[in-house]
Amino acid sequence: MSGFDAYPRLCAAMARGRAFLGSEVAMMAGAMTWVSEHRLVAAISNAGGFGVLACGAMDPGQLEAEIAATHRLTDRPFGVNLIVLHPELETLVDVCIRAGVGHVVLAGGMPSREVVARLARAGARVLAFAPSLALARRLVRMGVHALIIEGSEAGGHIGPVSTSVLAQEILPHLREVPVFVAGGIGHGEMIAAYLGMGAAGVQMGTIFVCAEESVAHPRFKQAFVRASARDAVPSVQVDPDFRVVPVRALQNEATKDFVRTQLEVVARYRAGELSYEEASLTIEHFWAGALRRAVVEGDVERGSLMAGQSVGMVSSIRPVREILHELADQAERALARRGQMGGG
Repeated sequence: MSGFDAYPRLCAAMARGRAFLGSEVAMMAGAMTWVSEHRLVAAISNAGGFGVLACGAMDPGQLEAEIAATHRLTDRPFGVNLIVLHPELETLVDVCIRAGVGHVVLAGGMPSREVVARLARAGARVLAFAPSLALARRLVRMGVHALIIEGSEAGGHIGPVSTSVLAQEILPHLREVPVFVAGGIGHGEMIAAYLGMGAAGVQMGTIFVCAEESVAHPRFKQAFVRASARDAVPSVQVDPDFRVVPVRALQNEATKDFVRTQLEVVARYRAGELSYEEASLTIEHFWAGALRRAVVEGDVERGSLMAGQSVGMVSSIRPVREILHELADQAERALARRGQMGGG
């Protein structure tokens, strides 16, 4: 055991999430491409949390190898995050089923009923992201076993609604399945607050980037340690005719280059030098490989520094176990104060 029996209020408040995940505390690690690989995932699960492999940049062979490597490092539960728009999704699902993955997180869009059913028949617990109450209910009817609600404070690709608003919209009205809250969480006080609203647990990504066990490049980690919340900003769309899916990341030279590139490309389109399709593809491909350049190669000026606004609460490089226990201690204290205020 990892010592979470020292936090009885927190464990009781997380009982539903802990039972669903099979972990000591219902703190999921958000899947981050190039960061959430087998070493970090196993470390989080071994420390009592719930690690999740990020399959975004993997092909089926790579995913199979990562699952096997994770199993070699931990005998505790962990999950796999699959992007529903991945061109090899069906094969990736096959890999998860063959490997006996216990939990699969479907991300990046609305999953199909068929994929959910296949995973469920194989015994996997399926989680999906719900950006609204209506879609949350639709996912439950589809057979999803748990939901994640993630607000715009999160890192990477984001929606338009904040975590606090999504929590108020969904948590009081949906009890059929466990709901995990994500986006902007970096302190146990906030964990306690969402548990009090009915969440089964939480998901956090940014706070684990600077774990000692994270393979992210030292320069990538230092960028997080130095950053404040206001440094993590969504990408800018400069022309309404050319859609940019917003991505929250730390500002750097690449952020400025992206704005300049859009302006240049749109000007060439308006001048008749590029077709709409050519212009759109040029803008869309700007960030291709940029996350790898930052995380793996350490190019923190021209790479993409995807980070949530909770990055302002990341102040040092520490072991996963220390991060989890600090969060648990903060949440336990917050729950105790609320119990005293309520007379219970």
